[in-house]
Amino acid sequence: MATLASLVVVLVASANVFGASQSIFTVPKTFPKLQGCLTEPLTYSCENTTTIKDTCCSPTPGGLVLQTQFWSTYTGLERKGQLLPKGSWTIHGLWPDNCDGSFEQYCDLSRQFDPAPSPAILPDGTVVPAHKGPGVDTFVAEFKRLDLLDYMSKYWINQGAPNADFWGHEFSKHATCTSTFDVACYGPDYKKHQDVVDFFDAVIRAFKMYPTFDLLASAGIIPSNRTTYTLTQLQTALKAQTGSIPFLGCGFNGTVLQEVWYFHHVLGSVSPSTHMSLATCFNACCNRRNNLAISSLWTQPRIRRALLLLVSTITSAHIRRNVKSVFCPDVDRNAM
Repeated sequence: MATLASLVVVLVASANVFGASQSIFTVPKTFPKLQGCLTEPLTYSCENTTTIKDTCCSPTPGGLVLQTQFWSTYTGLERKGQLLPKGSWTIHGLWPDNCDGSFEQYCDLSRQFDPAPSPAILPDGTVVPAHKGPGVDTFVAEFKRLDLLDYMSKYWINQGAPNADFWGHEFSKHATCTSTFDVACYGPDYKKHQDVVDFFDAVIRAFKMYPTFDLLASAGIIPSNRTTYTLTQLQTALKAQTGSIPFLGCGFNGTVLQEVWYFHHVLGSVSPSTHMSLATCFNACCNRRNNLAISSLWTQPRIRRALLLLVSTITSAHIRRNVKSVFCPDVDRNAM
């Protein structure tokens, strides 16, 4: 029987053989200190009957957690190597909505890493200053999480601007309003930006729970420039494999599927946690009377060139963040 010591030797030797650029034993740990949660009542977020005393243990008040995804057909930066993955939706974010469906945003301006805040002025009049420093990708690199950066670069894709800008937006707007990522949750040993790494890790874990492309494809629903599907077909396919109907967002007057939001209550900290799937709090912003398209137009060269020309004349903020113009008026996420 192999000893632990011999197993370590084998792993290190394997890393050297395969040319690993970093050792798995040197990657810093980034998880928060949750010892105080061991004596807290065990309950799903938004379902507690008593006050949550330690908000590091359960997202409070943002206990309605949304894992959100895009179906895109172009990035606008293909010539710079910023490409969409094949056979997969891409990540939008991980949002901590309040239990009543409302939401907060940009809750800690000392951790504001969004180069183009949206909104730039909060409802109470607070100005959100644009981040002028290094991108959040450098924070992840400082913790030697090249594996995380690689996955994010493949599946968390921006349009019309670098991916790191989008990642900074999502952390600053949403993670700072998730109590379990508060700096105080890490105790005196907190290392600068480890909360950023933890949030990105949590986003990836949640995204992997919902391979939307595969979920739909298994029901015979695949992107097509000719075949369309009813809203009921889409909802039935997703509910059959997730247990709940997610929110579906459509553009082009509600005829082209562009986004999906999966709703949850979570058990424990968001990073890590157990997710309980819930039905959407909003009606689908897709046309119920007409069939819906899941566009694959990007495969057609003429349309690809036309879209590239269009993207070059529109700012990233408008493409990715002007959500009210994409979704129906009663679901204004204030540009996500």
